[in-house]
Amino acid sequence: MEHASDLPAWAALVVSFFLVAGAGLALTGTIGFLRLPSFYERIHAPTLGTSWGTGGIVMASMIFFTVLATRPVVHEILIGIFVTVTTPVTLMLLARAALHRDRSEGNPEVPAGAPAEPETAEGSPTAGE
Repeated sequence: MEHASDLPAWAALVVSFFLVAGAGLALTGTIGFLRLPSFYERIHAPTLGTSWGTGGIVMASMIFFTVLATRPVVHEILIGIFVTVTTPVTLMLLARAALHRDRSEGNPEVPAGAPAEPETAEGSPTAGE
């Protein structure tokens, strides 16, 4: 592998842009995590920061190593795919667990569950028929 000093100026600018953008998005998610008041608001900011921030850093890595190696280097895309898939799933699991806990404790700030729909027997008339 060649040295980073062999990187052309145009590639260095593009890599720098993606690195700064990715790091900035990750920083924004971290600041949102620290500043937002409730748990439900706090889990949203790092999720977006992680997904988009990782995307920027993975793009920078792909461009950097593709230009230096003079061949396509795309295995970093697997990292992006795994982060993009697992982060929202983790968000949903954490949010549902917290919502269940808050509802079972009777927290007044959390909306009640959706009302259950009445079950009708097959073939029996429903109201309005």
